[in-house]
Amino acid sequence: MVIAPSGAGKSTLVNALLEKDEAICLSISYTTRAPRPKETDGVQYHFVSVDEFLDRRAQGEFIESAEVHGNYYATSRVWIEEQMKSGRDVLLEIDWQGAQQVRRQFRNVVGIFILPPSLEALAERLTKRGQDEPNVITRRLLAAGSEMAHAPESDYVVINEAFTRALNELQTIVTATRLRFASQRARHTDLFVQLGIHSPQAE
Repeated sequence: MVIAPSGAGKSTLVNALLEKDEAICLSISYTTRAPRPKETDGVQYHFVSVDEFLDRRAQGEFIESAEVHGNYYATSRVWIEEQMKSGRDVLLEIDWQGAQQVRRQFRNVVGIFILPPSLEALAERLTKRGQDEPNVITRRLLAAGSEMAHAPESDYVVINEAFTRALNELQTIVTATRLRFASQRARHTDLFVQLGIHSPQAE
């Protein structure tokens, strides 16, 4: 999971990571917010009405859901379970509330928190991207402090000051995660059986 306050550069980093690593499968979240310029339904998000969102949630389709800045967001449980069964790496772009819900249901999930180099840099990025009205930017900045207070809940923290370095750090975390025992066992089950390697008793 990649978590960050709005404007920290999460989406830009994730998109660059996906271009470099085709083995990673990005989870497309559902949202009730309106599409921004150049966003396409089914690519950045599944854009749905509030009524449809609430109906899907009531039917248990989501692994997590949250209200952020007045809009609903959620992640599809069914889709993630299908990808995991096929041994694919699944990446979630998610907020801290959703991350807490996912952790309660998936024990081996890895959380990566993206931080800005300063509050001033965060304000500048939100303004320069030109996607939100000034009152929305102010609301996002006010919320950023409480959002970043949840960074200690993550396994890793990447400070997005220099983009290339931040991307390299993100790639390093992905590589390390793939080399964990559970991940290697899932990808190489036959080899582990052949070598007589069993799961730890704690699992």
